[in-house]
Amino acid sequence: MASEMMLQYLWEYRLLDYSRCIDVDGQKISIIDPGTRNRDAGPDFFNAKIRIGDRLWAGNVEIHDRASDWHRHGHDIDPAYHTVILHVVADSDCRIPRPDGTILPQFILPVPPAFHDRYAAMNAHAGPTPACAAHLPSVPPILATEWISALGYERLFSRVDRVLQLQGANDDDWTSTAFILLARALGFGTNAEPFEQLARSLPLKILLKHRNDPAMLEAALFGAAGFLDRELPEADGSAESDYLTRLIQNYRFIKAKFSLDIATYPAWRTARMRPPNFPQRRIAALAAILGAGFDFGRDFHQLTTLAAARSFFTDIRLSPYWIDHYDFGCRTAARRVTFTPATIDTILINTLIPLTYARGARRADTSLIDRAVDFLTAMPPESNSVVTSFTRLGISCPDAFTSQALIHLRRAYCEPRKCIYCRFGRHILTS
Repeated sequence: MASEMMLQYLWEYRLLDYSRCIDVDGQKISIIDPGTRNRDAGPDFFNAKIRIGDRLWAGNVEIHDRASDWHRHGHDIDPAYHTVILHVVADSDCRIPRPDGTILPQFILPVPPAFHDRYAAMNAHAGPTPACAAHLPSVPPILATEWISALGYERLFSRVDRVLQLQGANDDDWTSTAFILLARALGFGTNAEPFEQLARSLPLKILLKHRNDPAMLEAALFGAAGFLDRELPEADGSAESDYLTRLIQNYRFIKAKFSLDIATYPAWRTARMRPPNFPQRRIAALAAILGAGFDFGRDFHQLTTLAAARSFFTDIRLSPYWIDHYDFGCRTAARRVTFTPATIDTILINTLIPLTYARGARRADTSLIDRAVDFLTAMPPESNSVVTSFTRLGISCPDAFTSQALIHLRRAYCEPRKCIYCRFGRHILTS
């Protein structure tokens, strides 16, 4: 059985055997215009023009694997589907009556056998390599270059959209938006959601009131994160117990003073995580950034060079306790460097670059837009399993713009099996 996604693709791009375009009643079908693809609620294609027999129809087209899906999806009781002029299916297991009692024309879309076999093989692929791995060498270099460029912008635009949504929620406050993005970036995927929840749970203005008091900043953040929801430790004169006691007392004071209502604590993940990446250590880094004044959040658009942007994070230093700890009471090897160069670039990719592009888009300032893209192309490529899986197949990855494109390719197309919407997949399937 053909998938609905495949049928939609074949219809949209007219990849049909026109000699077999006959509806289930034996009438010849001429597709003058397949219509405009609808990715929201309602019929799959709007404003199609189709000749069925000797009559020209204008209206919408709905596509299903089985004709009976019309009833399963509730289209028979949805007025939005009363304007459908043709039902395109792979299996005509029933007919669909219109509200006026007439029968909706139905067409069994013929799938080219070669296309079906290639699509089935790619869709059945399992494993870490792309489904098209064996065919990628056949993709023309110019197509690969154009598609990777488009993917890079797709990923950047999705980041920018999120920035603009946050801006709206934060009453157009760039500093608050930057703080939420920064906190999320420090989660590095595994703890991105908990870090964002933490940033949203504490008003930034309260944190910045204590920017000159590292102990209060750490108390507020660790408390809101749920790490101080415990009894005071027994006083034994050790630096460990003194530090934890001070944090708990400070958090209780801040919580009472500002009437903080932390309903639920984030769900932190630490399984199979290296000590430097533990959330406790990242929270300490967030406190250190706030303690540095968080100028990044206010003046990010004035960071005109990549060196200046990197230096902001290069100069961040953890408080003494966290230099050789990754959790309360858990020591690790002392690390004077808070962020490695690769980590700093990852943070900038997730914060400064989308912020800069979004501000440029909001103000129609092409210099900011160009700067954001220039920063990406000036950074070395990210090193991860996704990028490696493509470079091993011959895809060149010279910079972070390209590595971001490859990550987007994997997550937005390969993993959800949207091969027919990927230009690589389209070339392979239709060759």
